[in-house]
Parts: sequence; structure tokens; C-alpha cells
Amino acid sequence: MLVKDYMLQHPIMIEPHKRLADARALLVENEIYYLPVVGDGKRFLGMITPPRLAIPPERMASLDVWEISNYLANLTVEKVMLKARDLPTIGPHATLEEASQLMIKTKVGGLAVLEGPVVLGLITDNHLLVELSNLLGAFEPGWRVTVRIKGKRGDLLRLIRAVTDRDWTIMALGNVRTPKKPDDWDVVLKVVGCTREELVDAIAQLDGQVLRDIRETASYAYVKS
Repeated sequence: MLVKDYMLQHPIMIEPHKRLADARALLVENEIYYLPVVGDGKRFLGMITPPRLAIPPERMASLDVWEISNYLANLTVEKVMLKARDLPTIGPHATLEEASQLMIKTKVGGLAVLEGPVVLGLITDNHLLVELSNLLGAFEPGWRVTVRIKGKRGDLLRLIRAVTDRDWTIMALGNVRTPKKPDDWDVVLKVVGCTREELVDAIAQLDGQVLRDIRETASYAYVKS
């Protein structure tokens, strides 16, 4: 799963000489949070986000009403944008895990995707959450099951075979280390083709594996990131 396959391609962008009012209009009208600032050839120069549109309180206190209007009218994107040199970016061939780790490390919710200095797209925490939901089969109807396993060799295979050997279908599968029990793993499966009772009984026959949760999920509209 690479950034280039899940990023927003052709994001709305703005040039540095544009007025701040133009940037505000683009953010509001398009309901977006990140607005890349680009120069010639889509060269990445910076980023505008809603907090950059606010007038600093100390500046506001020193101006009267007319001065505020004049100040805002003369503000350009270049004067208030976050500079490219201060922003983390990512390449199109990075993995989604790398994008996620970079966002966590730098405490940002969006990254410009660059090929050299050129903006190819934008990937945000919302894109990652949508793909996590897709990875876990959130938009598929069926039984969502969480099973805790010990993580020993063959444990995951036994769980998978308990489903597939009965001709049921696994629509999605994901696993993470159990919180506060790093030696154990929680496995989430989306299973179709069986009843709740049949699935519970199949898992109960697996020594050392504990059914933590089972619930039926309806079909949701697919969300494209």
C-alpha cells in the first residue's frame, strides 16, 4: 500500500502572490484544511491551513477597525504560509505506514506528496483512517470477530483454517499486539457465509485462542479516500 495509490491527486493549490482572502475562500468553499502553496511548475513553497488565517492577538490590539481592514486587504499568502523548509513531506513511493509514522513523529495531519520539488498530491490522516477501515473490512457486511491468540508459530494459521476449512470466507484480516500484553495478539476478521453460532463454536475448538468480541456489521457505503 503506497502513498501514490491512496493520496488525493491534483489537490486544490494556490500561488504565493494571491490574497489571503482568496485562500480563505478556497478553504471554505471546498471544505478543505490543507492548501498547498506552489510556484512555477507546481514547485512546493508552503502550506496554508485555517490557523494561518487568524490575525495574531497582539497585532489586532494595535490596530483600529479601518487599519484591520487595510491590513487584511494587503495580506498575501506568501506572508502567512507555513514555509516548505519547515514542513515534513513524503514521496509517492513511500508506504502508508511510513506516512503514518511521519505524521505521528512531526505531529501534523497532512503531508504534501512530492516528486523532487513538484507537488503530486496530498495525503492526510483522514485518508489513512479510511484505508484502515477498508483494510479491516468496515464497509463489508458480515461477522466482525476479534480473537486473542498467543502469537506462537501456527496460531494464526489455525485460526484462518478454522474458517476456510468450513468454506466460509474471510473478507478482511488484521492483527495488532494486545495492549499491555505484548506477547499476545488481537486478530480481527470479517467473516461471511456462516451463522453466529457456527463461528463461535469453531473458535471455541481452538486451544489457547479466546473470542474477545463478535458482532454483525451491516453494509455501509464505501468511502473513497
